[in-house]
Amino acid sequence: MAGHSKWANIKHKKEKTDAKRGKIFTKLGREIAIAVKSGGADPSSNAKLRDVIAKAKANNMPNDTIKNSIKKAAGEVDLTQYEEIVYEGYGPSGVAVIVEALTDNRNRTAADVRHYFDKFGGNLGTSGCVSFMFDQKGQIIIEKTSSIDEDTLMMSSIETGAEDFISEDDYFEILTAPADFSTIRESLEGEGYEFISAEITMIPQTMTELKDEDSIKLMEKLIDNLEDLDDVQNIYHNWEQE
Repeated sequence: MAGHSKWANIKHKKEKTDAKRGKIFTKLGREIAIAVKSGGADPSSNAKLRDVIAKAKANNMPNDTIKNSIKKAAGEVDLTQYEEIVYEGYGPSGVAVIVEALTDNRNRTAADVRHYFDKFGGNLGTSGCVSFMFDQKGQIIIEKTSSIDEDTLMMSSIETGAEDFISEDDYFEILTAPADFSTIRESLEGEGYEFISAEITMIPQTMTELKDEDSIKLMEKLIDNLEDLDDVQNIYHNWEQE
């Protein structure tokens, strides 16, 4: 699996997170609300909530904001019923794209997502048209620092059940089965490791390189505009960004 996740992609995503922090926090707040409604407001007995909290912390969401989101969700009796929907399609030059949304109006969201696929050189497909090209995995990214011993981290990861440990130039990537993600993440967190990213994600099996400038610009615009949609929570693709 080594090489499927590129630091350029992660760095690009992190920079966008920094630039659009308020929108990211709003979307994370929605994920927290869904987790609270499905399993309660106590993280100790709600694994899904613990995972969302870890994701929020990796995105630099302040602890007070996280706590307030949990309290708000727990206190809302008539929370809008959001529906989880996954859209699949192709970007410019056949790049595979998966869009995960939380929406209270599926017609609005479908129309918005389709509009941007059409506008920026792609096309929205049917369910399953590209998801077979991805593997669902727990993914933990830890930045390389002088205080982290690679062998110690690797042994800790493998001993708790990680499927793969990858050492890149600037970061370590730990991949897990989705069912094992929470246990491994919590174990590493307990050992004091901090995460750049920690979430269950979709890892592309192969990458697609865009060589012409027009396709690259269209793909960037497609991702940017989809990310700006309030209903869109996550976007996965197999574009190999430089």
